[in-house]
Amino acid sequence: MAIEVSEVKRIYRYNGISLPDVPGMAPREVRDLYSAQYPELVSAEIETGEIHNGIQEITFKRAVGTKG
Repeated sequence: MAIEVSEVKRIYRYNGISLPDVPGMAPREVRDLYSAQYPELVSAEIETGEIHNGIQEITFKRAVGTKG
């Protein structure tokens, strides 16, 4: 039995929006890149999901906190 290597596609999600993957970048780097367009991503947590059918869903969750 031969081992088959296949590329995992990543899908980034934030607030109901699908963001395209940037090949060669780690999830933290992708978050930092998109924080220019969505400033609230600066402090967002990264939740990495399981791989299903060669697709991995990565979700950016806004950090919840209080001011003052």
